[in-house]
Amino acid sequence: MSDEPTVTPHSLLDELLAFAGRQPAAAGEATIEGADPVFPLRLRIGDGGAASIAAAGLAAADLWELRSGRRQGVSVDVRAAAAAMRSGNYLRVEGREGGAAEAPPSVRTSVSGFYPTRDGRWIYLHCNFAHHRERILSLLGCDDDRASVAQAVAGWDAGDLETAVVAADACAGLVRSTDEWGAQPQARAIVDRPLFEVLKIGESPPEPPPPGDRPLSGLRVLDLTRVLAGPTCARTLAEHGADVLRIGTDHMPNPLGQVIDTGHGKRSTVLDLRRVEGNERLQALVREADVFSQGYRPGSLAARGFSPQQLAAARPGIVYMTISAFGHEGPWSDRRGFDTLVQSVSGICEEYALDGEPRLLPVSALDYITGYIAAFGVMTALHRRATEGGSYLVRVSLAQTGRWLTSLPRIDAEQAATAEDDLPAEEIAALSTSSDSPFGRLTHLAPVARLSETATRWERPAVPIDHDDAVWLD
Repeated sequence: MSDEPTVTPHSLLDELLAFAGRQPAAAGEATIEGADPVFPLRLRIGDGGAASIAAAGLAAADLWELRSGRRQGVSVDVRAAAAAMRSGNYLRVEGREGGAAEAPPSVRTSVSGFYPTRDGRWIYLHCNFAHHRERILSLLGCDDDRASVAQAVAGWDAGDLETAVVAADACAGLVRSTDEWGAQPQARAIVDRPLFEVLKIGESPPEPPPPGDRPLSGLRVLDLTRVLAGPTCARTLAEHGADVLRIGTDHMPNPLGQVIDTGHGKRSTVLDLRRVEGNERLQALVREADVFSQGYRPGSLAARGFSPQQLAAARPGIVYMTISAFGHEGPWSDRRGFDTLVQSVSGICEEYALDGEPRLLPVSALDYITGYIAAFGVMTALHRRATEGGSYLVRVSLAQTGRWLTSLPRIDAEQAATAEDDLPAEEIAALSTSSDSPFGRLTHLAPVARLSETATRWERPAVPIDHDDAVWLD
Protein backbone atom coordinates (compact mmCIF):
# COMPACT_ATOMS: atom_id res chain seq x y z
CA MET A 1 0.00 0.00 0.00
CA SER A 2 1.30 3.46 -0.90
CA ASP A 3 1.97 5.87 1.94
CA GLU A 4 1.51 8.81 -0.41
CA PRO A 5 -1.17 11.15 0.97
CA THR A 6 -4.53 11.04 -0.73
CA VAL A 7 -5.18 14.07 -2.92
CA THR A 8 -8.72 15.37 -3.17
CA PRO A 9 -10.18 18.67 -4.34
CA HIS A 10 -10.83 19.51 -0.69
CA SER A 11 -7.24 18.81 0.32
CA LEU A 12 -6.03 21.05 -2.51
CA LEU A 13 -8.43 23.76 -1.37
CA ASP A 14 -7.03 23.61 2.15
CA GLU A 15 -3.53 23.83 0.70
CA LEU A 16 -4.46 27.02 -1.17
CA LEU A 17 -6.08 28.49 1.93
CA ALA A 18 -2.92 27.76 3.91
CA PHE A 19 -0.84 29.72 1.40
CA ALA A 20 -3.03 32.71 2.25
CA GLY A 21 -2.74 32.13 5.99
CA ARG A 22 -6.39 31.13 6.27
CA GLN A 23 -7.73 28.26 8.32
CA PRO A 24 -9.03 25.17 6.46
CA ALA A 25 -12.61 25.37 5.29
CA ALA A 26 -15.00 24.61 8.13
CA ALA A 27 -17.67 21.97 7.83
CA GLY A 28 -20.31 23.15 5.37
CA GLU A 29 -18.27 26.14 4.21
CA ALA A 30 -17.13 24.59 0.95
CA THR A 31 -18.59 21.69 -1.00
CA ILE A 32 -16.69 20.34 -3.99
CA GLU A 33 -18.58 17.69 -5.92
CA GLY A 34 -16.86 15.12 -8.10
CA ALA A 35 -13.22 14.38 -8.83
CA ASP A 36 -10.80 13.85 -11.67
CA PRO A 37 -10.42 12.50 -14.26
CA VAL A 38 -12.86 14.63 -16.22
CA PHE A 39 -10.71 14.61 -19.36
CA PRO A 40 -8.24 11.83 -20.29
CA LEU A 41 -5.35 13.54 -18.51
CA ARG A 42 -3.17 12.37 -15.65
CA LEU A 43 -2.66 15.90 -14.32
CA ARG A 44 -5.31 16.94 -11.81
CA ILE A 45 -6.82 19.65 -13.97
CA GLY A 46 -10.37 19.39 -12.63
CA ASP A 47 -9.34 18.96 -9.00
CA GLY A 48 -6.87 21.87 -9.13
CA GLY A 49 -9.29 24.06 -11.05
CA ALA A 50 -12.11 23.34 -8.62
CA ALA A 51 -9.87 24.07 -5.62
CA SER A 52 -8.76 27.43 -7.05
CA ILE A 53 -12.33 28.44 -7.91
CA ALA A 54 -13.55 27.39 -4.45
CA ALA A 55 -10.73 29.36 -2.81
CA ALA A 56 -11.81 32.50 -4.67
CA GLY A 57 -15.42 31.78 -3.68
CA LEU A 58 -14.47 31.46 0.00
CA ALA A 59 -12.53 34.72 -0.15
CA ALA A 60 -15.66 36.38 -1.54
CA ALA A 61 -17.70 34.80 1.27
CA ASP A 62 -15.23 36.19 3.82
CA LEU A 63 -15.72 39.69 2.40
CA TRP A 64 -19.48 39.19 2.48
CA GLU A 65 -19.28 38.31 6.15
CA LEU A 66 -17.48 41.60 6.80
CA ARG A 67 -20.40 43.42 5.15
CA SER A 68 -23.30 41.49 6.56
CA GLY A 69 -22.12 39.48 9.55
CA ARG A 70 -23.45 36.37 7.81
CA ARG A 71 -21.54 33.36 6.54
CA GLN A 72 -22.54 31.63 3.34
CA GLY A 73 -21.56 28.37 1.75
CA VAL A 74 -19.60 27.85 -1.47
CA SER A 75 -20.06 24.91 -3.82
CA VAL A 76 -18.11 23.92 -6.93
CA ASP A 77 -18.53 21.04 -9.35
CA VAL A 78 -15.28 19.48 -10.59
CA ARG A 79 -16.66 18.79 -14.06
CA ALA A 80 -17.76 22.40 -14.43
CA ALA A 81 -14.34 23.54 -13.19
CA ALA A 82 -12.58 21.33 -15.75
CA ALA A 83 -14.71 22.84 -18.52
CA ALA A 84 -13.76 26.30 -17.25
CA MET A 85 -10.12 25.44 -17.92
CA ARG A 86 -10.95 25.85 -21.60
CA SER A 87 -14.01 28.06 -21.44
CA GLY A 88 -13.19 29.73 -24.75
CA ASN A 89 -13.90 26.40 -26.49
CA TYR A 90 -17.56 26.69 -25.56
CA LEU A 91 -18.09 30.32 -26.55
CA ARG A 92 -20.55 30.87 -29.38
CA VAL A 93 -21.55 34.14 -31.02
CA GLU A 94 -24.81 34.63 -32.88
CA GLY A 95 -24.54 37.50 -35.35
CA ARG A 96 -26.85 40.45 -34.98
CA GLU A 97 -28.49 39.51 -38.29
CA GLY A 98 -29.67 36.29 -36.68
CA GLY A 99 -27.12 33.97 -38.29
CA ALA A 100 -26.13 30.67 -36.76
CA ALA A 101 -24.10 30.77 -33.55
CA GLU A 102 -20.42 30.22 -34.27
CA ALA A 103 -17.13 30.07 -32.43
CA PRO A 104 -14.98 33.22 -32.79
CA PRO A 105 -11.98 32.93 -35.09
CA SER A 106 -9.09 30.99 -33.56
CA VAL A 107 -6.05 33.01 -32.55
CA ARG A 108 -3.75 30.09 -33.33
CA THR A 109 -1.92 30.25 -36.68
CA SER A 110 -0.66 27.32 -38.72
CA VAL A 111 2.99 28.20 -38.09
CA SER A 112 2.62 28.11 -34.31
CA GLY A 113 3.57 24.79 -32.85
CA PHE A 114 6.30 22.22 -32.32
CA TYR A 115 9.21 21.69 -34.70
CA PRO A 116 12.08 19.17 -34.67
CA THR A 117 15.54 20.70 -34.63
CA ARG A 118 18.95 19.69 -35.98
CA ASP A 119 20.10 18.18 -32.67
CA GLY A 120 17.11 15.84 -32.36
CA ARG A 121 15.16 18.07 -29.96
CA TRP A 122 11.85 19.90 -30.27
CA ILE A 123 11.03 23.57 -29.96
CA TYR A 124 7.71 25.39 -29.66
CA LEU A 125 7.33 28.60 -31.66
CA HIS A 126 4.62 30.98 -30.48
CA CYS A 127 3.50 32.80 -33.64
CA ASN A 128 -0.11 33.65 -32.85
CA PHE A 129 0.51 37.39 -32.62
CA ALA A 130 1.60 39.05 -35.85
CA HIS A 131 4.52 41.01 -34.40
CA HIS A 132 5.99 37.89 -32.77
CA ARG A 133 5.48 35.88 -35.96
CA GLU A 134 7.18 38.52 -38.10
CA ARG A 135 10.21 38.59 -35.82
CA ILE A 136 10.56 34.81 -35.90
CA LEU A 137 10.17 34.63 -39.68
CA SER A 138 12.76 37.36 -40.07
CA LEU A 139 15.18 35.51 -37.81
CA LEU A 140 14.65 32.25 -39.70
CA GLY A 141 14.66 33.92 -43.11
CA CYS A 142 11.69 31.91 -44.29
CA ASP A 143 8.15 32.25 -45.61
CA ASP A 144 4.98 32.36 -43.54
CA ASP A 145 4.01 28.73 -44.02
CA ARG A 146 4.63 25.65 -41.93
CA ALA A 147 6.79 23.78 -44.41
CA SER A 148 9.12 26.74 -44.87
CA VAL A 149 9.40 27.28 -41.11
CA ALA A 150 10.07 23.57 -40.54
CA GLN A 151 12.87 23.57 -43.09
CA ALA A 152 14.47 26.62 -41.49
CA VAL A 153 14.14 25.29 -37.93
CA ALA A 154 15.77 22.01 -38.97
CA GLY A 155 19.00 23.94 -39.51
CA TRP A 156 19.19 25.07 -35.87
CA ASP A 157 20.02 23.42 -32.57
CA ALA A 158 17.06 23.87 -30.24
CA GLY A 159 18.84 25.72 -27.44
CA ASP A 160 20.50 28.14 -29.84
CA LEU A 161 17.20 28.88 -31.57
CA GLU A 162 15.39 29.46 -28.26
CA THR A 163 18.09 31.95 -27.26
CA ALA A 164 17.98 33.70 -30.64
CA VAL A 165 14.19 34.00 -30.68
CA VAL A 166 14.12 35.49 -27.18
CA ALA A 167 16.90 37.92 -28.17
CA ALA A 168 14.73 38.93 -31.15
CA ASP A 169 11.93 39.89 -28.71
CA ALA A 170 9.76 36.96 -29.74
CA CYS A 171 8.59 33.77 -28.05
CA ALA A 172 9.87 30.20 -28.21
CA GLY A 173 10.40 27.34 -25.80
CA LEU A 174 12.80 24.40 -25.98
CA VAL A 175 10.83 21.29 -25.01
CA ARG A 176 12.45 20.06 -21.81
CA SER A 177 11.83 17.13 -19.54
CA THR A 178 10.74 17.73 -15.95
CA ASP A 179 14.27 16.94 -14.75
CA GLU A 180 15.84 19.30 -17.31
CA TRP A 181 13.52 22.08 -16.24
CA GLY A 182 14.30 21.45 -12.58
CA ALA A 183 18.00 21.97 -13.31
CA GLN A 184 17.40 25.32 -15.03
CA PRO A 185 18.39 28.45 -13.09
CA GLN A 186 14.88 29.85 -13.54
CA ALA A 187 13.25 26.77 -12.04
CA ARG A 188 15.70 26.85 -9.14
CA ALA A 189 14.95 30.54 -8.59
CA ILE A 190 11.26 29.86 -7.89
CA VAL A 191 11.43 26.41 -6.30
CA ASP A 192 11.38 27.80 -2.77
CA ARG A 193 8.89 30.56 -3.51
CA PRO A 194 5.26 30.12 -2.46
CA LEU A 195 2.58 29.40 -5.03
CA PHE A 196 1.43 33.01 -4.68
CA GLU A 197 2.24 35.93 -2.42
CA VAL A 198 0.18 38.59 -0.64
CA LEU A 199 2.64 41.18 0.65
CA LYS A 200 1.95 44.35 2.62
CA ILE A 201 3.82 47.20 0.90
CA GLY A 202 2.46 50.30 2.62
CA GLU A 203 0.52 51.66 5.56
CA SER A 204 -2.98 53.08 5.42
CA PRO A 205 -6.09 53.06 7.64
CA PRO A 206 -8.48 50.09 7.45
CA GLU A 207 -11.10 50.40 4.71
CA PRO A 208 -14.28 48.45 5.49
CA PRO A 209 -16.23 47.36 2.41
CA PRO A 210 -18.62 50.02 1.10
CA PRO A 211 -22.38 49.40 1.24
CA GLY A 212 -23.72 46.89 -1.25
CA ASP A 213 -25.60 43.66 -1.75
CA ARG A 214 -22.70 41.60 -3.18
CA PRO A 215 -19.26 40.67 -1.79
CA LEU A 216 -17.37 43.20 -3.94
CA SER A 217 -20.08 45.83 -4.46
CA GLY A 218 -18.62 49.32 -4.71
CA LEU A 219 -15.04 48.15 -5.20
CA ARG A 220 -13.24 49.40 -8.30
CA VAL A 221 -10.80 47.31 -10.31
CA LEU A 222 -8.45 48.46 -13.08
CA ASP A 223 -7.62 45.52 -15.36
CA LEU A 224 -4.44 46.09 -17.38
CA THR A 225 -4.00 42.48 -18.47
CA ARG A 226 -4.29 40.55 -21.73
CA VAL A 227 -4.80 37.02 -23.02
CA LEU A 228 -6.21 34.70 -20.31
CA ALA A 229 -4.77 34.52 -16.79
CA GLY A 230 -4.92 38.18 -15.78
CA PRO A 231 -8.27 38.84 -17.45
CA THR A 232 -9.69 35.74 -15.71
CA CYS A 233 -8.70 37.27 -12.37
CA ALA A 234 -10.64 40.47 -13.10
CA ARG A 235 -13.56 38.53 -14.59
CA THR A 236 -13.79 36.57 -11.33
CA LEU A 237 -13.85 39.79 -9.31
CA ALA A 238 -16.64 41.03 -11.57
CA GLU A 239 -18.73 37.92 -10.95
CA HIS A 240 -18.75 38.85 -7.25
CA GLY A 241 -19.90 42.43 -7.93
CA ALA A 242 -16.76 44.51 -8.52
CA ASP A 243 -16.83 47.43 -10.96
CA VAL A 244 -14.11 46.33 -13.41
CA LEU A 245 -12.73 48.71 -16.01
CA ARG A 246 -10.39 47.09 -18.50
CA ILE A 247 -7.66 49.38 -19.76
CA GLY A 248 -6.62 48.12 -23.17
CA THR A 249 -4.46 49.33 -25.99
CA ASP A 250 -5.15 49.28 -29.71
CA HIS A 251 -1.50 48.96 -30.75
CA MET A 252 -1.20 45.38 -29.44
CA PRO A 253 -3.13 42.23 -30.46
CA ASN A 254 -6.58 41.76 -28.97
CA PRO A 255 -7.86 38.34 -30.13
CA LEU A 256 -11.64 38.50 -30.36
CA GLY A 257 -12.33 35.15 -28.73
CA GLN A 258 -10.17 35.95 -25.72
CA VAL A 259 -11.61 39.46 -25.40
CA ILE A 260 -15.12 37.96 -25.20
CA ASP A 261 -14.24 34.91 -23.09
CA THR A 262 -12.60 36.98 -20.34
CA GLY A 263 -14.64 40.15 -20.81
CA HIS A 264 -17.89 39.18 -19.09
CA GLY A 265 -18.87 41.69 -16.43
CA LYS A 266 -16.37 44.38 -17.45
CA ARG A 267 -16.44 47.79 -18.99
CA SER A 268 -13.58 48.38 -21.41
CA THR A 269 -11.66 51.39 -22.65
CA VAL A 270 -8.43 52.15 -24.50
CA LEU A 271 -5.62 54.37 -23.23
CA ASP A 272 -2.27 54.97 -24.85
CA LEU A 273 0.19 55.17 -21.95
CA ARG A 274 2.89 56.36 -24.34
CA ARG A 275 1.05 59.67 -24.51
CA VAL A 276 0.86 62.19 -21.68
CA GLU A 277 -2.93 62.38 -21.73
CA GLY A 278 -3.31 58.59 -21.50
CA ASN A 279 -0.88 58.40 -18.60
CA GLU A 280 -2.60 61.23 -16.73
CA ARG A 281 -6.04 59.68 -17.22
CA LEU A 282 -4.86 56.38 -15.76
CA GLN A 283 -3.23 58.18 -12.83
CA ALA A 284 -6.59 59.83 -12.11
CA LEU A 285 -8.40 56.50 -12.28
CA VAL A 286 -5.87 54.92 -9.90
CA ARG A 287 -6.58 57.52 -7.21
CA GLU A 288 -10.16 56.22 -6.98
CA ALA A 289 -9.42 52.52 -7.51
CA ASP A 290 -9.21 49.65 -5.05
CA VAL A 291 -7.40 47.12 -7.24
CA PHE A 292 -4.79 47.56 -9.96
CA SER A 293 -4.24 44.33 -11.92
CA GLN A 294 -1.42 44.21 -14.47
CA GLY A 295 0.38 41.67 -16.63
CA TYR A 296 3.09 43.68 -18.35
CA ARG A 297 6.72 42.68 -18.06
CA PRO A 298 8.63 43.92 -14.99
CA GLY A 299 9.68 47.52 -15.38
CA SER A 300 7.28 48.36 -18.20
CA LEU A 301 4.70 50.15 -16.08
CA ALA A 302 7.20 51.33 -13.47
CA ALA A 303 8.87 53.41 -16.18
CA ARG A 304 5.54 55.16 -16.68
CA GLY A 305 4.84 55.76 -13.00
CA PHE A 306 2.77 52.68 -12.17
CA SER A 307 4.99 50.46 -10.02
CA PRO A 308 3.50 48.93 -6.85
CA GLN A 309 5.40 51.39 -4.66
CA GLN A 310 4.40 54.37 -6.81
CA LEU A 311 0.72 53.44 -6.66
CA ALA A 312 0.83 52.69 -2.92
CA ALA A 313 2.09 56.26 -2.48
CA ALA A 314 -0.48 57.76 -4.87
CA ARG A 315 -3.38 55.70 -3.53
CA PRO A 316 -2.71 54.32 -0.03
CA GLY A 317 -4.74 51.15 0.37
CA ILE A 318 -4.33 49.97 -3.22
CA VAL A 319 -4.18 46.24 -3.93
CA TYR A 320 -1.72 45.71 -6.77
CA MET A 321 -1.86 42.34 -8.56
CA THR A 322 1.00 41.45 -10.88
CA ILE A 323 1.27 38.33 -13.02
CA SER A 324 4.22 36.93 -14.94
CA ALA A 325 4.99 33.88 -17.01
CA PHE A 326 8.07 32.51 -15.27
CA GLY A 327 8.08 34.16 -11.83
CA HIS A 328 9.19 37.46 -10.41
CA GLU A 329 12.72 36.33 -9.58
CA GLY A 330 15.42 34.62 -11.62
CA PRO A 331 17.05 35.08 -15.04
CA TRP A 332 13.77 34.61 -16.92
CA SER A 333 11.74 36.98 -14.74
CA ASP A 334 11.41 39.51 -17.57
CA ARG A 335 10.92 36.96 -20.36
CA ARG A 336 7.74 36.96 -22.40
CA GLY A 337 5.71 33.81 -21.99
CA PHE A 338 2.34 32.16 -22.35
CA ASP A 339 0.66 29.00 -21.05
CA THR A 340 1.90 27.11 -24.13
CA LEU A 341 5.51 28.15 -23.57
CA VAL A 342 5.49 27.31 -19.87
CA GLN A 343 4.04 23.90 -20.72
CA SER A 344 6.81 23.41 -23.28
CA VAL A 345 9.81 24.33 -21.17
CA SER A 346 8.67 22.78 -17.88
CA GLY A 347 8.16 19.14 -18.89
CA ILE A 348 4.38 19.11 -19.33
CA CYS A 349 4.45 18.78 -23.13
CA GLU A 350 7.17 16.14 -22.97
CA GLU A 351 5.12 14.12 -20.47
CA TYR A 352 2.03 14.42 -22.67
CA ALA A 353 3.93 13.45 -25.85
CA LEU A 354 2.42 10.99 -28.30
CA ASP A 355 4.65 8.78 -30.47
CA GLY A 356 7.65 10.88 -29.48
CA GLU A 357 6.09 14.20 -30.49
CA PRO A 358 5.34 16.70 -27.71
CA ARG A 359 1.77 17.95 -27.33
CA LEU A 360 0.02 20.79 -25.57
CA LEU A 361 -2.65 19.92 -23.06
CA PRO A 362 -6.18 20.29 -24.45
CA VAL A 363 -6.87 22.84 -21.70
CA SER A 364 -5.25 26.16 -20.72
CA ALA A 365 -5.08 25.12 -17.09
CA LEU A 366 -2.02 27.18 -16.19
CA ASP A 367 -3.73 30.32 -17.45
CA TYR A 368 -7.13 29.81 -15.89
CA ILE A 369 -5.97 28.37 -12.55
CA THR A 370 -3.47 31.21 -12.21
CA GLY A 371 -6.30 33.66 -12.87
CA TYR A 372 -8.51 32.18 -10.16
CA ILE A 373 -5.58 32.06 -7.71
CA ALA A 374 -4.87 35.71 -8.49
CA ALA A 375 -8.49 36.61 -7.71
CA PHE A 376 -8.22 34.66 -4.46
CA GLY A 377 -5.08 36.60 -3.59
CA VAL A 378 -6.69 39.95 -4.41
CA MET A 379 -9.73 39.24 -2.25
CA THR A 380 -7.47 38.02 0.56
CA ALA A 381 -5.64 41.35 0.35
CA LEU A 382 -8.94 43.29 0.32
CA HIS A 383 -9.97 41.45 3.50
CA ARG A 384 -6.68 42.35 5.18
CA ARG A 385 -7.05 45.95 4.04
CA ALA A 386 -10.52 46.06 5.57
CA THR A 387 -9.42 44.65 8.92
CA GLU A 388 -5.78 45.75 9.27
CA GLY A 389 -5.33 48.55 6.73
CA GLY A 390 -2.41 48.82 4.33
CA SER A 391 -1.53 48.57 0.66
CA TYR A 392 -0.81 45.12 -0.77
CA LEU A 393 1.08 43.43 -3.57
CA VAL A 394 -0.25 40.12 -4.92
CA ARG A 395 2.18 38.12 -7.10
CA VAL A 396 1.40 35.05 -9.21
CA SER A 397 3.00 33.32 -12.19
CA LEU A 398 2.15 30.62 -14.69
CA ALA A 399 5.36 28.76 -13.86
CA GLN A 400 4.54 28.57 -10.15
CA THR A 401 1.05 27.30 -10.93
CA GLY A 402 2.60 24.72 -13.25
CA ARG A 403 5.02 23.62 -10.55
CA TRP A 404 2.12 23.20 -8.12
CA LEU A 405 0.07 21.12 -10.57
CA THR A 406 2.96 18.91 -11.65
CA SER A 407 3.99 18.29 -8.04
CA LEU A 408 0.70 16.51 -7.36
CA PRO A 409 0.45 12.71 -7.66
CA ARG A 410 -0.72 11.70 -11.13
CA ILE A 411 -4.04 10.04 -11.79
CA ASP A 412 -3.71 6.37 -12.66
CA ALA A 413 -3.11 6.06 -16.41
CA GLU A 414 -5.79 3.41 -16.96
CA GLN A 415 -8.32 5.43 -14.99
CA ALA A 416 -7.48 8.62 -16.92
CA ALA A 417 -7.90 6.77 -20.21
CA THR A 418 -11.53 6.00 -19.38
CA ALA A 419 -12.51 9.69 -19.44
CA GLU A 420 -14.15 11.22 -22.49
CA ASP A 421 -12.40 13.88 -24.57
CA ASP A 422 -15.13 16.39 -23.77
CA LEU A 423 -18.26 16.86 -21.73
CA PRO A 424 -21.50 15.91 -23.51
CA ALA A 425 -23.23 18.74 -25.35
CA GLU A 426 -26.22 18.62 -23.02
CA GLU A 427 -23.94 19.00 -19.98
CA ILE A 428 -22.17 21.99 -21.53
CA ALA A 429 -25.58 23.50 -22.27
CA ALA A 430 -26.59 23.09 -18.62
CA LEU A 431 -23.38 24.84 -17.53
CA SER A 432 -23.89 27.72 -19.96
CA THR A 433 -25.75 31.00 -20.00
CA SER A 434 -26.50 33.65 -22.64
CA SER A 435 -26.03 37.39 -22.87
CA ASP A 436 -26.81 40.06 -25.44
CA SER A 437 -23.69 41.99 -26.35
CA PRO A 438 -22.39 44.40 -29.00
CA PHE A 439 -20.93 41.33 -30.71
CA GLY A 440 -24.36 39.67 -30.93
CA ARG A 441 -25.98 37.12 -28.67
CA LEU A 442 -23.36 35.15 -26.75
CA THR A 443 -23.63 31.66 -25.34
CA HIS A 444 -20.89 30.91 -22.83
CA LEU A 445 -20.11 29.11 -19.60
CA ALA A 446 -21.67 30.63 -16.50
CA PRO A 447 -19.60 31.25 -13.34
CA VAL A 448 -18.62 27.93 -11.76
CA ALA A 449 -18.67 28.90 -8.08
CA ARG A 450 -22.08 28.88 -6.44
CA LEU A 451 -22.56 30.95 -3.29
CA SER A 452 -25.59 30.21 -1.13
CA GLU A 453 -26.63 33.84 -0.53
CA THR A 454 -24.97 36.07 -3.15
CA ALA A 455 -25.41 34.42 -6.53
CA THR A 456 -22.41 34.73 -8.84
CA ARG A 457 -23.24 36.53 -12.06
CA TRP A 458 -21.93 39.07 -14.52
CA GLU A 459 -24.00 42.23 -14.61
CA ARG A 460 -22.64 43.35 -17.98
CA PRO A 461 -21.94 41.50 -21.23
CA ALA A 462 -18.52 41.36 -22.85
CA VAL A 463 -17.83 44.44 -24.99
CA PRO A 464 -15.24 45.59 -27.57
CA ILE A 465 -12.00 46.95 -26.15
CA ASP A 466 -12.91 50.60 -26.85
CA HIS A 467 -16.57 50.45 -25.82
CA ASP A 468 -16.54 52.72 -22.75
CA ASP A 469 -15.20 56.03 -21.49
CA ALA A 470 -12.20 55.98 -19.16
CA VAL A 471 -14.20 57.03 -16.12
CA TRP A 472 -15.65 55.47 -13.00
CA LEU A 473 -19.40 55.20 -12.77
CA ASP A 474 -21.22 56.82 -9.85
